[in-house]
Amino acid sequence: MNAFMHDTSAQTAVPISDYAIVVNEIDNVAVVKNETVDGLVMTLPDGSPIVLRTAVPPGHRFATREIPKGEFVRQYGQPIGTSLGIEKGDWISHDNMSDDVPVIRDLDENLHNAAPKYFPLTDIATFDGFRRPDGRVGTRNYVLIVPTSMCASHEAMQISMMSEFMQYNREKFPNVDGVVAIPHNKGCGCQDGSTLDVMMRTLSNYADHPNVGGVILIDLGCEKTNLSFVEKYLTKREQPIQKPVFKIGIQDVGGTEAAIELGLKYVQELLPEVNKCVREPVPVSELVLGVKCGSSDGFSGISANPALGYCSDLLVKSGGTVLLTEVPEFCGAEHVLASRAKDSEIGRKIFRMVDWYKEYASKFGAVLNQNPSTGNKAGGLLNITIKSLGAIAKAGTTRIEDCVEYAEVPSKRGVNLMQGPGYDQESTPGLVAAGATAIIFTTGNGTTIGNAIAPVIKLASNNGVFERMSKDIDISAGNIIEGTESISEVGTRLFEHLRQVASGDIAAKAEILKHREFQFWAEQTVSL
Repeated sequence: MNAFMHDTSAQTAVPISDYAIVVNEIDNVAVVKNETVDGLVMTLPDGSPIVLRTAVPPGHRFATREIPKGEFVRQYGQPIGTSLGIEKGDWISHDNMSDDVPVIRDLDENLHNAAPKYFPLTDIATFDGFRRPDGRVGTRNYVLIVPTSMCASHEAMQISMMSEFMQYNREKFPNVDGVVAIPHNKGCGCQDGSTLDVMMRTLSNYADHPNVGGVILIDLGCEKTNLSFVEKYLTKREQPIQKPVFKIGIQDVGGTEAAIELGLKYVQELLPEVNKCVREPVPVSELVLGVKCGSSDGFSGISANPALGYCSDLLVKSGGTVLLTEVPEFCGAEHVLASRAKDSEIGRKIFRMVDWYKEYASKFGAVLNQNPSTGNKAGGLLNITIKSLGAIAKAGTTRIEDCVEYAEVPSKRGVNLMQGPGYDQESTPGLVAAGATAIIFTTGNGTTIGNAIAPVIKLASNNGVFERMSKDIDISAGNIIEGTESISEVGTRLFEHLRQVASGDIAAKAEILKHREFQFWAEQTVSL
C-alpha cells in the first residue's frame, strides 16, 4: 500500500462540518476548526469521502480535491496561492503552495455602486453621548495632556498620572472619564514635510477630538514643534477648537517640577469645567467606528471579522461612519475593495493607496508580504493574501465612499479607507485621530492594546482565546466556528455591545485595565 494511502474500510466517516469549514462553495480548501488526526475520514457536502493525509491543526487548511500544479488554491472564493502539486486531503503549506496570486486591476470605468439602504429614522438606535459645541458627539469626556514633542512627554505623563491619583474622582466628577496624556517620541530632530504634517494633524485632531472636553498643551520651548509652531498649525484649521485649552512652556516656567505643578493647577481648573458636559440621547448615526484587527489567526476572517462587518453594516445603514485602515492588509484583496467603491474614481484611489504603500515600503527594503507575523502564520495565515481577504471583511458589505490620509477626518459618512500601516500601535491611534469615537478590534491569538481617549472593544475569533483572556477580551465570535451562532447573530450582539459601551453603560476591558497606548505613524527616513 502506498505510504499516503489509508485503509478507510473500518473507519466511520463524519461530516466535514464536524471538523472544518468550507468558506465559499467554489473554494478547493477547508479550514480546520477542531483537532484532527492522520487518516481522519470525512464526507463532503456531495457525499463523497475525503481522507486527511496528515493531522492538520486548527486554523490551517486542507485540500478538498486534487489541485494540480499551477492551479490556484482558493479560499473566500479568491486565489490565495498557486499549487505546487496538491492531493486531495493534503495539508496546505508552503511545501505544496506558493504565494503567487494574480494581480487584478480591471476596473469598469462606469462602475457605480448604489448607496446603502438606510434604515427608517424611527428604527435607528440611540446611545447616550457628549454633544460638543461644533455638533459632533463623543463617547467619552477626557481631560487630555498633549506634549508637542518627546521633550515634553515625561512632564505630560506625570501630570496625567498625578492628577488621576490626587485630583480626579469619578464620584466628584461623574461626567469626566479621566485625565490622560499622549506621550510620544517625535517632534524634533526630524525633517520637514510629511513627517511634521502627519504629526501636527494627529496631535491637533486628538486635542480637538469629540471624546476630549479640555486640553493642556505642553512644550519644552526650543524644539521644532514648540507651542508657537503648533498654534500656527491650529490656526489653519477650518474652525477653532471650541473647548478650554491651557498651555505650558517647560523652559518658560522654570523646568520639570514647575511645569508639573502648573499642570496640576490647570487640571484642577479643567475638571469642574469639563464635568459640565453631560450625556444625552443621540442617534447611532453620530458614531464613528474604527475597525481593526491584530494577532489574527485562521479563524479571524471566518468569524470575528465578518461579524464585525455585519455590525459595520448596521452602523452604516443607520447613517454612521466606519473607518478601515491597515493598507498592507489590503494587498491581494484590493480588487475586492475597489469593486465595492462608490465609483471608478474611488476605485482608482484604492489602488493608488496600495501602490503608494508598496513603493514607500520598498524604499526601506520591505515588501508587503512580510506583514504576517509569526503568530499569524502559526494560526494559519500563511501569506498576506489570506490575511487580507479575511481582514477586509471588518468593513462589511456597503459601498466605499472615499479614501483619506493617515489621521485625516473623512468628509463623508459611510465606509472610508484610511492610509496607514497594519502595526497596531500606530494604526489604532491613526483611526482615533481621524475621528473614530470607538474602536472594535478583532483578535485570534489575543491582544491587549487600548487607546488614550477612545474605548477599544476586543472581539475574539475563537472561544479558546476568549476564555484564556477573558479580562482583556470583551466578546467572542467563537460560536460561529462552533456552529451555535450565525454571523448575523454575533454581529447584532456586537452592535448592541458597541451601543452600550458608547453610552458609558459598559466599559471596554482595555479601559478598565487602563491600556492607553499612543504612538503615531509618519513617513520618516532618518533622524536629523
